[in-house]
Amino acid sequence: MKRLDAPSFLIVDGNNIIHAWPDLAELHRKRRGLGHAALCQRLRQYRDHADHRVVVVFDGKSGPREEVREPEGLQIIYTDGGNTADDVIERLVAGNVKKYRIIVATNDLAEQNLVSAFGAEVWSAELLRGEIDAREGDWRRYLK
Repeated sequence: MKRLDAPSFLIVDGNNIIHAWPDLAELHRKRRGLGHAALCQRLRQYRDHADHRVVVVFDGKSGPREEVREPEGLQIIYTDGGNTADDVIERLVAGNVKKYRIIVATNDLAEQNLVSAFGAEVWSAELLRGEIDAREGDWRRYLK
């Protein structure tokens, strides 16, 4: 059973979201790292004003799995060559969904179906963008 006082986690399928958002896809076409950096920057800003802990998972090309936990609360995972982002997301959801509220942001329908079967909530790329934009708008209104 999920604890009511437990934190919630937003797990983002990084490359899937980059390809779903035209501005990030354009940056990615120019240079792969630009799309990653821009998405992480938006997620950092969102994290500052959201109640969720944020984890973004990117497909790695080769080498060992790399994980970065930033002081701002963003956790970035690059998979190793033997696993996909979907593999990592599925393990994170399966291992934690009974303890925490978990939201997975992806447009991958197969991934959406699988993680929702585990008990996670699913956000489309469009819903994620709307949530991020709404939080940024709330913050701008607060500053005025």
